[in-house]
Amino acid sequence: MKECTKDEIIKAIEKRESVILYFYTPLCGTCQVAGKMLGIVEQMIKEPPFKKADLNYLPEIAKRFSIESVPCLIQLNEGEVQNKIYAFHSVPYLYEKLK
Repeated sequence: MKECTKDEIIKAIEKRESVILYFYTPLCGTCQVAGKMLGIVEQMIKEPPFKKADLNYLPEIAKRFSIESVPCLIQLNEGEVQNKIYAFHSVPYLYEKLK
């Protein structure tokens, strides 16, 4: 999963791209587990691309998407929020939500 910047996220919204954004913080244990689960899902779903971002450095993005906690997964479809997931449950659950 490629790390992305605030500018890349804003560009994806403006260009109406489809992308799956994973927001985390490095010291969050739940985020580490969620990241591993997403790595498996990413291998099964080739499109849209998966990207991750450390929310510590993105307060404007957190506000824009009304992110309440991490881990948070936002699925953008043509620049619009299609899904916002906080509870990752399991790999099969994430696969079903994102495919």
